[in-house]
Amino acid sequence: MGILDSAPVPRRTMVLFFIVDTSGSMDGTKIGSVNAAIREVTPMLDEISSNNADAEIKIAVLQFSSGCEWMYDEPKSASEFRWIDMEADGLTDLGAAYQELSSKLSRNAFLNEATGSFAPVLILLSDGEPTDDYQRPLEKLKENKWYKAAIKIAIAIGSDANRDVLKEFTNSSEAVIEVHNVEALKKLIRTVSVTASQIGSQSSAAGVKDKQTQVTESITKEVEQIDGASSSAAPAIGSSSDDDWD
Repeated sequence: MGILDSAPVPRRTMVLFFIVDTSGSMDGTKIGSVNAAIREVTPMLDEISSNNADAEIKIAVLQFSSGCEWMYDEPKSASEFRWIDMEADGLTDLGAAYQELSSKLSRNAFLNEATGSFAPVLILLSDGEPTDDYQRPLEKLKENKWYKAAIKIAIAIGSDANRDVLKEFTNSSEAVIEVHNVEALKKLIRTVSVTASQIGSQSSAAGVKDKQTQVTESITKEVEQIDGASSSAAPAIGSSSDDDWD
């Protein structure tokens, strides 16, 4: 066997983006639950990445309140990523987050792997209303080819979250999941992160549903089993739609 025959095939990369609302209304149990859930799910993402022959999973985190900032200045591999707990304060500058996200969805920025990249996964978490002009930055973001191809899921944290605004981001009401308590938020973050990473980091097969549809359908089934979570495709039952963040 020659050297070329034994050389491993380079893996492509898939970047999982968390876009997290850290405005003042997220203070307390909401931001605490986000911190705990993403910190706990990181080893699962590392395991998925390690066992995936197609792609390495990397993680990027953008937090927005009065302005926005990245947790790290580049995506980190799941094996190297270390979550830094977020604090909540300030406004809800969603437009600033959209503008910054658009600038990084590029081969000249966060998707610059020499071996190539799968379409990214974009997970947006928010509990309220934007306080800046978000529509013009969103229109610009929607022109981005990586955004168009991305798997997009939004988590509406509590009944005050504007689901219509989040639907504009995902382009689908079924891809907006609402949560109403701490445990539902934690479970959903884990479910969305793992499901989207598993599907998004695999090569597409002919005749199979597109990845966005696969992820949305899979998460909808899981939401039916989570007390305190709902979507347009999986409505909450009884009082499980009442907020309880104590």
